Amino acid sequence: MKLRQRLTNEMKEGMRSRDTLRVSVLRLLLASIKNKEIEKGKGAELSEEELLRVISAAAKQRRDSIEQFSKAGREDLAEKEGQELKVLLNFLPEALSSESLREKVEEAIATTGATGIKEMGRVMKVLIPQLVGRAEGGAIRQMVQRCLKEEG
Repeated sequence: MKLRQRLTNEMKEGMRSRDTLRVSVLRLLLASIKNKEIEKGKGAELSEEELLRVISAAAKQRRDSIEQFSKAGREDLAEKEGQELKVLLNFLPEALSSESLREKVEEAIATTGATGIKEMGRVMKVLIPQLVGRAEGGAIRQMVQRCLKEEG
């Protein structure tokens, strides 16, 4: 089943079971997807990869909010964001472990022939599309830097 259809079905199921949290999170997510499609142009649909990017961005937004609310001592709001994040994570592929991420980074370095930090951009271009939804950009960047420093 396509991701877009799965999101719609989950929202409908949430409505039937009166799960207001799931319904509100999925409505916002579907609205974000619709906005991206409008940006793309008339009649455009997002690919599975683009859908994963929208979901990843929403999940990252929740993580950032949790961090901010926790710093401000608003545990009630941090808890709500945490519940929303759990709903979003159901639609993302399983996150990579640091060992798996390192393997992917080393493969990309070998593929691109990068030998130093100056060539980090080439490695990132290869990795980002492969790892959408499976690892955050910051974690990927750190691992690439670490591996390239070891290479050099």
